[in-house]
Amino acid sequence: MGSALAIGRRNLGRAWPNPSVGALVVRQEPDGPVVLGRGCTAMGGRPHAEPQAIQQAGEGARGATLYVTLEPCSHHGRTPPCTDAIRAAGIARVVAAIEDPDPRVAGRGFALLEASGIEVTVGPGAADARIDHAGHIMRVRQGRPHILLKMAVSTDSKAGLAGRRPVRITGEAAQAQVHLMRAQADAVLTGIGTVLADDPQLTCRLPGMLDRSPVRVVLDRTLRLPHSAALVRTLDIAPVWVIAGIDASADAEIALRERGVEVMRVSEDASGALDLPEAARLLAMRGITRLMVEAGPRIAASFIRADLVDEAAIFQGPGTLGPDAVDAWEGVSSDILAQTLSITDTRMLGPDRLGIMRR
Repeated sequence: MGSALAIGRRNLGRAWPNPSVGALVVRQEPDGPVVLGRGCTAMGGRPHAEPQAIQQAGEGARGATLYVTLEPCSHHGRTPPCTDAIRAAGIARVVAAIEDPDPRVAGRGFALLEASGIEVTVGPGAADARIDHAGHIMRVRQGRPHILLKMAVSTDSKAGLAGRRPVRITGEAAQAQVHLMRAQADAVLTGIGTVLADDPQLTCRLPGMLDRSPVRVVLDRTLRLPHSAALVRTLDIAPVWVIAGIDASADAEIALRERGVEVMRVSEDASGALDLPEAARLLAMRGITRLMVEAGPRIAASFIRADLVDEAAIFQGPGTLGPDAVDAWEGVSSDILAQTLSITDTRMLGPDRLGIMRR
């Protein structure tokens, strides 16, 4: 199951709107288990992992065991159910990490397999599978993506210099980790303030991984995104979606669309800011399951206040920025994340510390 999970992670960020599932077909031989086929949900969600692994195994799949990180689908969509492929191949046993919460499946896949005489075991690797499939689970259960908040903070809990001037807080190893996280996200979101101040690309610039860049999403209530911005200049690498307010300029929307930027609109909350829960639901409707928020303190605080942060990656650099610098948790208590999230992992990335927090 550990191998199946590792294979499934290969297409995190590329399989949406479907989960990135990993599957192995294994036969027990006198000298030990032999892997006959491997599969991972393909880009765009099709084909699924199970039929790929079964096809690779060929006739060897008959009487073998299928290890899969999520319950096989049992409903007809753009492709036949995976349960049909499993039964037709003569698989004798299915070991799945977790049940699929999708109401079209939700145990039905297991029941169909058992009714066909296939032994079913559920549970190995469940904790890791729930993390890997968190986006799918959240989208099915709550109608929004799983949201990861990334923040870089100094040792004195600051995120920018006085006057909101940007500053580099972490080193090369931490930056490489951020780019890897982008590659595993369906979309990365920032605010127009960050775009105007930093002009980021928000692509994955690890060697050979530029094509793993996520959809770039900008919260831009009044459509101020410059046509000369790096985001617009790199549309050939990854799409750019702008979420604007209902009353934003129609002419500005047309001009952005003519350059290839997609514009969506949501209502505003009582404070005049974009309605973040509505924006999250809109992204889920577009197929986004894993959203990474990489923005300034104001946007970060807004997501925290809206209780939309499911996971946080806090990169802490070794230096201080001073009392006049911008607070990392602007407008919210510094320990507010600890009220809903728990630390699950800490590691050093050169001189920087990365802390992972999850619900």
